[in-house]
Amino acid sequence: MKKKYIAFLRGVNVGGTGILRMSELKITCETLGFEQVRTYIQSGNVIFESALSENKVIQKLEAALSIKLGKNIPVAVRTIEELSQILQKNPFSEEEPAKVGVMFFQRPIQKDFLSGISTSTGEEVKANEREIFIYYPNGMGQSKLKLPKQSESGTVRNINTIQKIIGLSKG
Repeated sequence: MKKKYIAFLRGVNVGGTGILRMSELKITCETLGFEQVRTYIQSGNVIFESALSENKVIQKLEAALSIKLGKNIPVAVRTIEELSQILQKNPFSEEEPAKVGVMFFQRPIQKDFLSGISTSTGEEVKANEREIFIYYPNGMGQSKLKLPKQSESGTVRNINTIQKIIGLSKG
């Protein structure tokens, strides 16, 4: 049975590195056998259907991206149902959506993740199982937030982006 997945790629089209056109990402996903492929904005968000398990989707996509870009691109994958649940669990739902980010991980967050955080700009961080929620009171661009090493495999999207992806996924 096919599932609708959303893949979030880390580090593509950010700061002039890891350049990957979304048209190329779409073709890559179609070549892997994913169906109904759509991308959203230039930061590595792709919606598709596949009968494969989440782990197999990640393995295939990361391998293809490694060949295409010549470097490891961490990928976090969620179903549309999981994304909807993540929004429902947002501990910062009263804040401006553009100032709330969700960092997605492939694996559960380490138990001591929150103890490894420091900031001088007032960010608040709350953990979920495979995500962390971050409230950026001054916006993401002004943040001095320092996260533990595990964050190097995560990728952040703001609530507005997640809501848009959910809307696109249902269409």
